[in-house]
Amino acid sequence: MDWKSKRIRTLLETALAEDKAANDVTTTLTIDPKLRASGTILAKQACVVSGLGSIPVILDIFSKMSGSSVGRFEVVSHPEIFDGVQVKAGQPLAVIRHNAAALLSTERVILNLLQRMCGIATLTREFVNAVAKTKTKVLDTRKTIPGLRLLDKYAVSCGGGVNHRLDLQDGILIKNNHISLGGGLPVVLEKALKGRKGGQVVQVEVRSELELEQAIAGGAESILLDNMTPAQTKKAVKKIREALPEIKIESSGNMNLKTVREYALAGVDFVSVGALTHSATAVDLSMRITADVY
Repeated sequence: MDWKSKRIRTLLETALAEDKAANDVTTTLTIDPKLRASGTILAKQACVVSGLGSIPVILDIFSKMSGSSVGRFEVVSHPEIFDGVQVKAGQPLAVIRHNAAALLSTERVILNLLQRMCGIATLTREFVNAVAKTKTKVLDTRKTIPGLRLLDKYAVSCGGGVNHRLDLQDGILIKNNHISLGGGLPVVLEKALKGRKGGQVVQVEVRSELELEQAIAGGAESILLDNMTPAQTKKAVKKIREALPEIKIESSGNMNLKTVREYALAGVDFVSVGALTHSATAVDLSMRITADVY
């Protein structure tokens, strides 16, 4: 993740502006502007870490937004603590040494971001563990919070998942609405194969045996089996492998931790899980801030 990219900085700047971090009236009225402090970010539950690289960028942006010099800062983590690592409840993720007022004013933005990203990474790791020792990889989807997709997908990668399409120009995926509006699966598949650019892979979502047969006959290069049972999936995989041995096969639709392994054992290459980003529960983190003289 390039935390210093313009796109990421704009996102983080928006978060600080939303919270009016540079106009924190409570802190301004009650805290000595010269006071130095240490802020220790603690995991209050076991989790997978994600988002640590955002902290120095948030502090740098805040310094510029506040219009005043708030002094030097440093963000220190234990060498064994970094994005993608599993930590236990009670472990510190990082220590921030900075101006006390700056820590107080940015605390909520920092925690909100880390809590969400760690939550996504943690849930992703659970799905990855659920399909362990199979060939199946866990994919994310575009079911992300508007504006936060880069962060959401980075968090998935921290949990061991694989990023699917970043956006609509990132790949060709023919879904049910394309099929119904475009004249049927054979028609839209032919158009996609003829019109695609370079090495774009044409993937087709199928929901029935008929659509599966049409996708195979039409030369689909990747097939997504949507909302099928594990038994139906196993049968479909066998049919696809007999006709197109090298094709990549994906399963999707209401994947959960109880059933995902059954789909993996049915022989698919990927399972896509929208819940990774649309239903992940934020991890419980806190920031303990204490006066720091050094």
